[in-house]
Amino acid sequence: MAESYAIIESGGKQYRAEKGTTLVVDRLKADEGAKVNLRAVMFAGDDDVVLAGADLEKVKVEATVAGHERGEKIRIFKYKAKKGYRKRAGHRSELTRLEVTEVKMLSRKPAASKADADQAEAKPKPAAKKPAAAKKPAAAKKPAAKKPAAKKPAAKKPAAKKPAATKTADEKPAAKKPAAKKPAAEKKPAAAKKPAAKKPAAKQADKKTEDDN
Repeated sequence: MAESYAIIESGGKQYRAEKGTTLVVDRLKADEGAKVNLRAVMFAGDDDVVLAGADLEKVKVEATVAGHERGEKIRIFKYKAKKGYRKRAGHRSELTRLEVTEVKMLSRKPAASKADADQAEAKPKPAAKKPAAAKKPAAAKKPAAKKPAAKKPAAKKPAAKKPAATKTADEKPAAKKPAAKKPAAEKKPAAAKKPAAKKPAAKQADKKTEDDN
């Protein structure tokens, strides 16, 4: 008769749990010596294998917290060649050791433990949503009066050019009339020049006449 076992999930990882075995999982909030229930994702019994979600709720996997410990230190060294970049770091995981005390298939869903009930009560319940107030129908909007469209000025059509009269071979060009000459402006007669006034003879001439006498 093969002993039954279960595959449990904790911290995003899966472990094989059998009665009397020890598991090392990621740190749990439970105190040392406390009993914890683990969530099963598969159960293998004497006759069959249980995978359905409704049946897995009847699987009981109970373990006792043996202690909290830390994993081995992991050393991390980073560097970049020819850049002078060097960096050292380390890491130690926080772990919890569990001793599996019971793995079995129940006839009905087990009652929630006190720890699970306390956690459920600690979670705040979502606030009840108030029904939305009935919206009043919006008043019917009057259609806006349309403004008359502004008339665009009619585009002016270019005036049609009259075809030039074609000259026939028989027609002679019209004789050009000589331009009429304008009469020359009459010259005004020059103003009559006045005779220049004679100056009286010098006294010396009088003296000459007296000598002659």
